[in-house]
Amino acid sequence: MNTTQYMIDTLLEPIKQFLQCDTPDAWITEAKKPENLTALLVDHCNCELKASQTAMFLIRKYAIDAESGKALLAWAKPYEEFVYGIERDARSFHGKKNGLAAELTPKAGFAHGEELIDKMVRLIKEEFHHFEQVLEIMKSRGIPYSNLHAGRYAKGLMKIVRTHEPSTLIDKLIIGAYIEARSCERFAKLAPFLDDELKKFYISLLRSEARHYQDYLKLAEQIAGEDISERIRTIGAREALLINTPDDTFRFHSGVPAFATA
Repeated sequence: MNTTQYMIDTLLEPIKQFLQCDTPDAWITEAKKPENLTALLVDHCNCELKASQTAMFLIRKYAIDAESGKALLAWAKPYEEFVYGIERDARSFHGKKNGLAAELTPKAGFAHGEELIDKMVRLIKEEFHHFEQVLEIMKSRGIPYSNLHAGRYAKGLMKIVRTHEPSTLIDKLIIGAYIEARSCERFAKLAPFLDDELKKFYISLLRSEARHYQDYLKLAEQIAGEDISERIRTIGAREALLINTPDDTFRFHSGVPAFATA
């Protein structure tokens, strides 16, 4: 076994134990088709931005004051203007050292504020970097960025979030862990079927995605202050259902392609 494969196996071992199912072969069969590469990369690009936006939302809602929230929004602004604006210009962020313009001030009364800020800021920084990397790969292949409507995956998970605190935050953190874990599992499973550039790139993402899942899960456990294994299993069962059932839309986190089940 070579060093790279050993690294992959080591990273994936706890993730496979955490996830309640593997990615179905039917999704891999669809994902590796050349005609689906554009949708795969564009959706992957979107997923990186959405991951950073989710982390920012959690920090702003639970962990920092209003002035610090403005600093976070300013950090995200050039990326969001690129995605949602009419004229897409990556020069405002691409190839630059984009970071927070100010220190974030923890909100009083939230005991886990510092840790949530530290873990989520690191995640945001990495997701923005991954967004830029995917964008650069698309550019080199002549694939323009375009808006794709979201699939059912994230919305399907959010439907079971409890509506009272701190349960709402705990559930969102658990969902974040599942999304990051599934991303990591799919990067590893899909990589062998891709060209050398994409294979190398997807393998390079495994460490950060694996850490992101662990950070989300640790935060959920710490904030709960009690055993949450049953809640983890419940959300995991919903995640597995979304992955294993027919899905009309092909996306990075979509389920079994509906046409593949016919």
